[in-house]
Amino acid sequence: MDVMVWALVPVAGMVVVATAAVLIAVIALKGTAARERAHILRAAAELVRAVRGQR
Repeated sequence: MDVMVWALVPVAGMVVVATAAVLIAVIALKGTAARERAHILRAAAELVRAVRGQR
């Protein structure tokens, strides 16, 4: 494989994870009360950490 492919695969993976995190947050926060937003954002952050392998 080309060196460029080895460099782009991790970057592409990070872009996918970041995009998923933003979509999860936007979809989850639509129509929620202010007091529920902190719980939703905390759960989304834990999900992203789990996907990235830090938890």
